[in-house]
Amino acid sequence: MWRDTGAPADSFYQVRPECTDVPKTRFKIKAGKTLSVRKWHAAFSPEGYLDIGKTLSRIHRGGIHPSIRGEVWEFLLGCYDPKSTFDEREQIRQRRRMQYVRWKEGCRQIFPVVGSGRFITAPVITEDGQPIQDPLVLLETNPDKGLALPTQGNGGAGVKTTDISRENAANSLEPLKDKKVIQWMLTLHQIGLDVIRTDRTLVFYEKQENLSKLWDILTVYAWIDTDVGYCQGMSDLCSPMIILLEDEADAFWCFERLMRRLRGNFRCTDSSVGVEAQLSNLASITQVIDPKLHQHLETLGGGDYLFAFRMLMVLFRREFSFCDSLYLWEMMWALEYDPGLFSLYEESESASETAEGSKGKPKSIRHCGKYERENMKNGSKNSEGPLPISVFLVASVLKDKSSKLLQEARGLDDVVKILNDITGNLDAKRACTGAMKLHKKYLRKAKKT
Repeated sequence: MWRDTGAPADSFYQVRPECTDVPKTRFKIKAGKTLSVRKWHAAFSPEGYLDIGKTLSRIHRGGIHPSIRGEVWEFLLGCYDPKSTFDEREQIRQRRRMQYVRWKEGCRQIFPVVGSGRFITAPVITEDGQPIQDPLVLLETNPDKGLALPTQGNGGAGVKTTDISRENAANSLEPLKDKKVIQWMLTLHQIGLDVIRTDRTLVFYEKQENLSKLWDILTVYAWIDTDVGYCQGMSDLCSPMIILLEDEADAFWCFERLMRRLRGNFRCTDSSVGVEAQLSNLASITQVIDPKLHQHLETLGGGDYLFAFRMLMVLFRREFSFCDSLYLWEMMWALEYDPGLFSLYEESESASETAEGSKGKPKSIRHCGKYERENMKNGSKNSEGPLPISVFLVASVLKDKSSKLLQEARGLDDVVKILNDITGNLDAKRACTGAMKLHKKYLRKAKKT
């Protein structure tokens, strides 16, 4: 049993000893502030109803104890309704686990590496669906066949062959005609390449089984969400779910719920990327809050705010230590919490539908997060609904760095350098408080104009 206090938060997410330049967490487990195991269990009635209002304010004060983070996140992300009982939630959990197993089995039928405990990092088909006979893929998909990679330092002359010819092994893949299958198969190696780069400083990902779990979840998601598929950055959003939730299906559903909020960022057309809408909102906010800074950025050619692309795309995963990014996320979700999320999501017919722009059912303001309450009071709606708090978080970082940017930035490279310097030096709680203040100020000024 974890103690509610005392243990440093970093000890829950061990960093490999050779990774010495990883930023240390600023998150502290504080008695009386952090949502503890005891307080969490006490928030449920005997039947299992959760007092979400109290829980949200506790999270906002001091985050969540790492040992219960996964189960609390399931509520924050709308996997479960706080007004449901223990039994009702168990039924939903089992139903979802079975659904995930069905989807995964469907993917495995198309490409047997799914669910095998392995993954691939080299392309398996061409754009027109022809199998690629690549020795690296053969090694990854047939590790027992003895095929090896080129040995170091001899220009690749040391590739061992096997008694199974390369052609025969590749022929296990037939030429493909189905467009959906081709599109999905083309993403599989990219997912693999991203998986091996994701959170590689953590001891957790030294285990092959955890890497393949991440790959499996992302490949299944890419199969069911045909509109978005897979894009770089999704592995950063999915990784914490696998670390926090032991069951792969539960981790998948947590990730799927998070993607419902963020999938608009990843939706691409020939002319634009979804996150551009948020960058444009960021520009409008900065123009209202700090017109001088906005003007300066425009003069430097940064009026499109593309330098903030990564912060919004992967929710500050690169700007904070692993532990602090989790702390930031849960505070954001607690502030944005909308009790109508669960029923909204459950009413969707398939995982690829999104709740964006839906009306939802009437909700009690007491059970909403603080940020959501502000939006409700101000009727703050644009055509896509209220702006996410993440946009105000980036705006508050820019505001904090305003004088430095005005004095020292003589080109876009300087802007990027100044913003890169914040890595590991941001305080998650302070960033959220700053975002809330800016949000209030923006709503006031926007009303006047």
